[in-house]
Amino acid sequence: MKSQWECFLQNLGVWEGSFSNFSPEGTLLNDTSSRLCLEGLNNNQTVRLTLSRSGKDDVIREFRSVGGGLLFFENGSFSEGLIQLGPFSEFGGELAFVHENRRLRLVQLFDRNGHLNGLTLIREHLAGTPVAERPLLQINDLLGEWRGQAVTIYRDLRPPDIYSTTLKIQLDDAGRLMQSTSFGERTITSTATIKGSIVLFDQDPEKQVQVLLLPDGASATSPLKVQLRQPLFLEAGWLIQSDLRQRMIRSYNDKGEWVSLTLVTEERV
Repeated sequence: MKSQWECFLQNLGVWEGSFSNFSPEGTLLNDTSSRLCLEGLNNNQTVRLTLSRSGKDDVIREFRSVGGGLLFFENGSFSEGLIQLGPFSEFGGELAFVHENRRLRLVQLFDRNGHLNGLTLIREHLAGTPVAERPLLQINDLLGEWRGQAVTIYRDLRPPDIYSTTLKIQLDDAGRLMQSTSFGERTITSTATIKGSIVLFDQDPEKQVQVLLLPDGASATSPLKVQLRQPLFLEAGWLIQSDLRQRMIRSYNDKGEWVSLTLVTEERV
């Protein structure tokens, strides 16, 4: 099993792409080209991050360890964010996938009142390799049955849990989305309203969850409002190929504490 540092090193290289900012309703606000260099120094004992974006000053950070609100999977995919939801404070997290020569990262931000405030979609490829983006995600891309495997890793670095998953998505006669999700022995059934690129799970008015369909086969799942004393999760999805999808879920308990990170890799049956 790789150490967290070894998993981090899976991201070394020069990544070229763009930062796309979206409103909570999925409207594209702006798009900025980017170049991110992750360079190993001192025999990979140190990693220097240099982010260049057009019209902005470079961001430079150096890492000698990883931890805090940051966790990596063995293929280099990761999530970084706040470890505690607090009252009257901004909240958010980043969910990042690594697949072959490409990365897809999603940042979800909430304002001081807990409302979803905006999203940033970051699409990157290794410099000098082909760019092969997928089109805007559509509901029809997700219909059917998906089976896969989930890996859950924990903040306290206990051994990961690995279990099978099933996701069934279909439309009823009224055009409403019906979803059934099975994690191991547990199954959750829910329904949602579809309006353009927004899928709204609105069965409970107090706990509405929105899925935004985004470019490059991406999706962003967020509560419309994060609330104290209620468990919550942030989720990103990436349709890598027409029959291959990954989802990442950052989970918080009812105390607002970040507890785990799950990566689901699933194929359409």
